[in-house]
Amino acid sequence: MNINKRFETIEDVLAKNKLFNGRGGWFGFSDIFDKSYENLIIHNKEYDKPTKDWLESELKKQQSDFDAQAYARNRQAEYPTIAELTVALYDTDDKSAIESKRAEVKKKYPKPS
Repeated sequence: MNINKRFETIEDVLAKNKLFNGRGGWFGFSDIFDKSYENLIIHNKEYDKPTKDWLESELKKQQSDFDAQAYARNRQAEYPTIAELTVALYDTDDKSAIESKRAEVKKKYPKPS
């Protein structure tokens, strides 16, 4: 799962879920302004239409998984840059500072248990 993109609709589930990757163009909507389950069309007869319950459940799961990764997104935004890490490889003082910065970020945004 991409920790930087939250699934917001059933279209996200259909287009981005790993179960459906690579199928491309296998579904669409009869009304592009109302992309609800009722307007879902399956273009490829080789694939069954997922149930509404499954799609809604998968959407909630993906949203929950995304929300659970908030700490990782927060850490990512504050961790040292690649340039800072590269310099730290060659400078012992910088390496200690980098390790301290990472420890502070991890303490600020703890991983949920």
